[in-house]
Amino acid sequence: MRLIACALAAVTLLSACGEPNLRNLRSQGDGPDDFTIVPAKPLAEPESYTALPAPTPGGFNRTDQRPLEDAVAALGGQATSPNAAVPGNDAALVNHASRFGREAGIRATLAEADQKFRDRQRRLTNIRIFREDIYAQVYRRQSLDPARVAEQYRRAGIPTPSAPPSRRRRR
Repeated sequence: MRLIACALAAVTLLSACGEPNLRNLRSQGDGPDDFTIVPAKPLAEPESYTALPAPTPGGFNRTDQRPLEDAVAALGGQATSPNAAVPGNDAALVNHASRFGREAGIRATLAEADQKFRDRQRRLTNIRIFREDIYAQVYRRQSLDPARVAEQYRRAGIPTPSAPPSRRRRR
C-alpha cells in the first residue's frame, strides 16, 4: 500500500514539473501582453524650436517606439505601410518572385485557412488523459525532422552545415 501511495505521489510531483503553457497560442486571461509593452525612446532636444512639426492628435509621438519601421530603417530600407506600392528598386525582384502568378490577399487567405485548420484539429485534441503541447500536436504532420532532412540533402550531394546529433531515435 505504501508503494502505491509513493508511486502516486511521484507521478503527481513529476506532472507538475513541466510548463505546458510556453507554446500555448491562446490567451491565458485578460491581463497585459508582455510583448506589447515597449519603452519610449529617450527625449531629445530638437535642432530648432521654430521648425517643430505640427501636432498630430491621435498620431505618433516622436518618442514612441515603432519597432517594425525602426528595424527596416536599421537594415537600410525605407519604412512603408504594408499596403503601399512596391518601391521602384524592388519591382524587378517582386516581378521575378511572382512570375508564376500571385494572389493579392494571400496573407488573409492563409490566415483564414490556418484558423480553419486549427479549429478542425481542436475538435480532435480536446480529450486527453495527459497534458500535451497543443502547438506541436496540431502541427505535427507539417513539421520537419531536421536530422532526417539534413541526411537527405547530404545523400543528394548538397553541402550542409554540421549539426549536433539528433537525440531522437530514427524510425
